[in-house]
Amino acid sequence: MKKDIILCGVGGQGILSIATIIGEAATRADINLKQAEVHGMSQRGGDVQSNLRLSTETIYSDLIPLGGADVIISMEPMEALRYLPYLSKDGVIVTSNKPFVNIPNYPDEKALFDELASQPNVVQLDIEAVASEAGSARSANVVLLGMAAKYIEIVSADALRTAVATIFARKGEAVIEANLKAFDKGAEASK
Repeated sequence: MKKDIILCGVGGQGILSIATIIGEAATRADINLKQAEVHGMSQRGGDVQSNLRLSTETIYSDLIPLGGADVIISMEPMEALRYLPYLSKDGVIVTSNKPFVNIPNYPDEKALFDELASQPNVVQLDIEAVASEAGSARSANVVLLGMAAKYIEIVSADALRTAVATIFARKGEAVIEANLKAFDKGAEASK
């Protein structure tokens, strides 16, 4: 089994934290992992993208080819569309439905959402609102990961929950609990 995942968003939104959590779960499950990252400048709101390849077989490249991504997990809807050429015909887009307008020529929101709606497999949610309802506005990225858990498949939702607890352990029990609650809210929303 294999899963090729593109993680994308704007600098500072927590994309690399999602990659770290998935990587932790894959490592604990003894699944092969390759990752390639493009870091934007979080101070300037630059784009951040990571290719994450998981497989029970040997992986030879850390880059996902065009048309090869099984899942695009995006903190920002325009960023999800930026990587559309990489999505396989049966691939799934899991994205926030709240634009992060950080550039003067940001696309028209109606056109943006029309393009998303034209895709066959899109799951979207106001992850910031769900994170706030869960008690931690900063955990929107973990809400998004919870939404994506069932599409990742190669590592279970339970393994991802354990990885969330491990990654946030140094920040204390309250942060762990807030992030686990955010993960669960995201998972519930995608059912």
